Formats: sequence, C-alpha cells, structure tokens
Amino acid sequence: MIVFNKKTNTLEQTKYKHSLQDVKEPNLYRDLFNYDEIPKCTFNHRKVPMRPADEIWITDTTFRDGQQARAPYTVEQILRLFDLLHKLGGPKGIIRQCEFFLYSDRDKEAVYKCLERGYKYPEVTSWIRATKEDFKLAKNMGMKESGILVSCSDYHIFKKLNMTRKQALEHYLNIIKSAIEVGIRPRCHFEDITRADFYGFIVPFALELKKLMEETKMPIKIRACDTLGYGVPYPGAALPRSVPGIIYGLNHYAGFPSELIEWHGHNDFYKAVVNSATAWLYGASAVNCSLLGIGERTGNTPLEAMVIEYAQLRGTTDGMDTTVITEIAEYYEKEIGYRIPSRTPFVGKYFNVTRAGIHADGLLKDEEIYNIFNTSKLLNKPVGVAVNQTCGLAGIAHWVNSHFGLEGEKRIDKKDERIKKIKEWVDEQYKNGRVTSIGDEELEEVIRKLTPDIFDLGI
Repeated sequence: MIVFNKKTNTLEQTKYKHSLQDVKEPNLYRDLFNYDEIPKCTFNHRKVPMRPADEIWITDTTFRDGQQARAPYTVEQILRLFDLLHKLGGPKGIIRQCEFFLYSDRDKEAVYKCLERGYKYPEVTSWIRATKEDFKLAKNMGMKESGILVSCSDYHIFKKLNMTRKQALEHYLNIIKSAIEVGIRPRCHFEDITRADFYGFIVPFALELKKLMEETKMPIKIRACDTLGYGVPYPGAALPRSVPGIIYGLNHYAGFPSELIEWHGHNDFYKAVVNSATAWLYGASAVNCSLLGIGERTGNTPLEAMVIEYAQLRGTTDGMDTTVITEIAEYYEKEIGYRIPSRTPFVGKYFNVTRAGIHADGLLKDEEIYNIFNTSKLLNKPVGVAVNQTCGLAGIAHWVNSHFGLEGEKRIDKKDERIKKIKEWVDEQYKNGRVTSIGDEELEEVIRKLTPDIFDLGI
C-alpha cells in the first residue's frame, strides 16, 4: 500500500510488517556486548531522516529515578524543587511533567502537596509496580498517567523474567490493559531498549500498543529507556545502539506520533545529553531528565542541560526562566547539602571562572571573548576569575571589579597602583610555596589591609 506522508510530502510504502520473533534462545548481541570487552559501536551506513517534532519538551524524574541514587528528599525539599521546576519551565510548560513514587507516606504526602499547588505544569505523574492494586492506588491519588516497566531486551526477558518474548509481550499487554481499565494513561518504559531486538520485539510490541490505543481511544506513551547508556547519536550507526534509528523506527515503522515518544538516557558513556538532543532531532517530543543529572550509577540526563539545549535548537527559551537554574544549584548546596562538582557546566561554582592570566586579560577587555554567553543575564551568574599565580594583573583587576560590582568610571584598570600592591602580595604567597587558589574572603581581608579605599568604591 502507498500513502502520502504530509510530514515529508512524499509517497511512502507501508507494506513493511514486523511480526514478533519468538526465538528459543536470547539474542544477547555478544558480538557487540562481550562482557569482558568495551562494547563495540557498529555502522551499517543506513541514515534515517532528521525529523524534529513540531513541539518538544522536557519531563522530570528527579523524585523517581533521582531518588534511587541518593538519600530520599524530605517533603519540604520536594515541594521547593517542584516550585522551582514550575518557575523554570515557564508559562508554556516546557518542563511538562514530574514523576513520583507512590509508596511511602512521605511519597504520598509530597504528591498531595504538589497537587495542591494547582499548577498546570509540570503535571504530577507516577511510577508504580505493574499490579492492579497499584493502578487503583494511582487512580485514587488523582494520577492521570503512570509509568509501567516493560523490559525489552532478551537480557531482561530471558534472564530476569524467565519468559519468552511472546510470554513477555502478552504479560505486558495484560498489565497495560489493567491500567486503561481504571482510567490511567499508560507510559510504557521500554527498559534496556539499546540492547533489544528492534525489529524482532520492539516494533511488534509497539504495533500491539498502537492497536490497543485505537481500540480503547486511550493514548499510550513509549519511553525509550537507554538503561545502561549504550545509545550512540552517530548517523549511520547500526541498531540496537542507534538513537536516530530507535526514534525513527518507533515513529515510522510502529506509527507512534512524536508526542507519544519519550527518551530516557543514562550517562554511562558520557552521552546522556547528546543522545537526548538526538532523540529530539529525530522525532521524539519528550526527553526525560533529572535535576543535576542525579540518578542510577552515572546518572540521568541533567535537566538544566536540556533547558539550554532547547534554547540552542529552537532559538528561544519560550518563556523559561533560566536564572532559576542557579537558584536550584544554590538550593542543593545550601539547603540539601549536596556538593556539585565545581566545574559542572551551568551549575558548578567555577564553570565560568577562568584562571589563566591571558584569559583574564581578555575578559577585562570584553568578557564575551572568554565567556560562553551572558551568564549574568541568563543564569544570574557573573563571569569570574580565580586569583592565583597565573592570573596576572588583569585577573586581579577583573576579580576586584566583579566582586565589588564596579562599573563605568569606578572600574579599576590593571595598571592601577592598588592592583599592583595586591599582585605583589599574591606573588609573595606563591614564592613561599602556596599551591592553592586564593579564596574570596581571604582576598577581601588582604584588600582591607592594603587598599581599603576599594571598599568605598563599591558602596
């Protein structure tokens, strides 16, 4: 059969049918995943079209996957972070949903308090065990959508569940039908999709879900879970590791629309962010993230990274308040007690701080030379310079101007005698064997002794 695809404006064949391949032995892709070797990335040079959705958004798993990697958040902490996610996502709801456990009294209290806020975005959703009792729990707590684990690779089907592919598919369909019966929108978490037989199980399973959607008129989402971070973004990479191939295949061969496809990545191979962006580019509307990337093992895709990625890809923040990213980082460090590595992009203490003297000289002339964007405006985080043995006069001048907020005629030039005095003190420190940078409070005390009039300039 031939149909006209309005998205591509081309005639396309729709005769491709992918039936379940109920194999007797699991396909573990041992040529790719030899456990005693680093996984191999193969290419078949089959390139699929880049086809971004009309609308893309972010979903959050801070209070589900994120809580599996750290001490549980208190109810107060969850509520504060939920408020910040709402503020960050803006009026268009770019941060569309927030996912919660429903089991402990603390979980339930947090869900109720977040629901009481009455926000349209992010929508509160749940993740539950695949039992009828849990579906009723979710329904009674006011959930409209819930995540359901449907493990997809033969590693999980054969080795964890001790089932065949056919048994697993039938088991999953019965669970999903139970959710629909109580009025819960199912979000099917295709666990370990980057080690699964795509045409032998993933597409046939997705086709069954599509059929169920048409019968029940209930939307069913697919969350493509890169559970071990095996996904790769490269054009021409072969399945099962190809992120473009997975998203394109779910859309093209299984017929799932973009708004029902979501990517959930892990960072085991440092590809969480680029894989999430690739999922957007090839047709997934949603990418699932956690604040600061906190999650299992190496973590999830950092939500703050995808906020910035959204703006890069769409050319607009669409109403998101990016300065909230800094609020979130400060809350984690000051209130929750979580230490963010200082060089973490966008949220680390020193992510936009330079230590090289030649860089500091450039910053003093025009900060755009050595800063990625206007971090003062977009993140409420002014560019900084660390004072050490290499920062030079320019670095000290930049630190003074930035720290004391000196602008216009009040700005101090690197040739100023006061800067030279401070530089002499700094040089003496390192001549005597110091190896660490000089902290802000320490430098303030030195200035108070050597050049106290600088304090008056900042008033």
